[in-house]
Amino acid sequence: MSNATIHTIGQESITLLKQLIATPSFSKEEHHTANILAQYLRDKGCEAQVKMNNVWAKNHSFDPSKPTLLLNSHHDTVKPNKGYTLDPFTPIEEDGKLFGLGSNDAGGPLVSLLATFLHFNDHKDIPFNIIFAASAEEEISGRDGIELLLPDLGPIAFGIVGEPTQMQMAVAERGLMVLDCVAEGKAGHAARNEGENAIYKALQDIEWFRHFQFPRVSDLLGPVKMSVTVIETDNKAHNVVPAQCRFVVDVRVNELYTFEEVLDEIRAHVQSQVQPRSTRLRSTSIALDHPLIEAGISLGRSYYGSPTTSDKALMNFPTLKMGPGDSARSHTADEYIYVDEIYAGIELYIQLVNLVFQKG
Repeated sequence: MSNATIHTIGQESITLLKQLIATPSFSKEEHHTANILAQYLRDKGCEAQVKMNNVWAKNHSFDPSKPTLLLNSHHDTVKPNKGYTLDPFTPIEEDGKLFGLGSNDAGGPLVSLLATFLHFNDHKDIPFNIIFAASAEEEISGRDGIELLLPDLGPIAFGIVGEPTQMQMAVAERGLMVLDCVAEGKAGHAARNEGENAIYKALQDIEWFRHFQFPRVSDLLGPVKMSVTVIETDNKAHNVVPAQCRFVVDVRVNELYTFEEVLDEIRAHVQSQVQPRSTRLRSTSIALDHPLIEAGISLGRSYYGSPTTSDKALMNFPTLKMGPGDSARSHTADEYIYVDEIYAGIELYIQLVNLVFQKG
């Protein structure tokens, strides 16, 4: 593909990204950006479909007898933090950077994947179908995002999830399990040494969470990581021994354990009641000999395990997380992406898909 063609595609993508930045799209409130994306696809001659705030389209020569590649990223954003010095909804291009909320996470990957889809949309001789999906509620792991949409897309052979990875390949991803824990005691008056202090019971369990190490350590994702992040009681008075103490544990699980194995180990060692909020966001990995990964390696890409979760966790088929931008900029004040990262991202995505197609 010529530099002139990449430049034209890139300019259109950056114009679209500026529209998205200027349109608030907090999780569960993405209807306006959904409309923008659906209209953009229709203006390009695609049959865009919308479900809730999810938008998707199939390539023109879609053939149910062929395997399907999914190109997916999300168009919702977090709310801007208090550190912003720029208007988060005013796209500003300066010194090679495009500033604005969602520019990096995940606007850049989103428009780059959309450009890739449009590049292949009219190709009739490709060995795979392609579906582009812009999903909602990724930032809150909501149930009305990609999880709602996947049953409508039909069988998917493999996918690319667009997140800012500096166009390196996140081939594995830690799962996330949030635990609500309750230590039970007995209320009493603090002055009379009555009751059983639930805080002290909770502290014993918290010490276990702090120091316990699961023995299986992943080469890609490292050890299972457990962090106590919240602790509270219902007490309002200083002189009451609390009968109950609640705390929350953030558990990041590597691909060597199931959530059930982790839960069994925890419950065998702590006295508190332990209840997971969800077991949906499981650890995932894609084999290093998968054609996507082999193609990426041939293009000089490195691979790694990602400590963060994405919609990849909700996909039951081989999926690569990869995109322009840098995850270190995600959710930061005055978020930005380099304009050149978008141009390079589009070019590399197209090269990657082309190589996979050549392998058939």
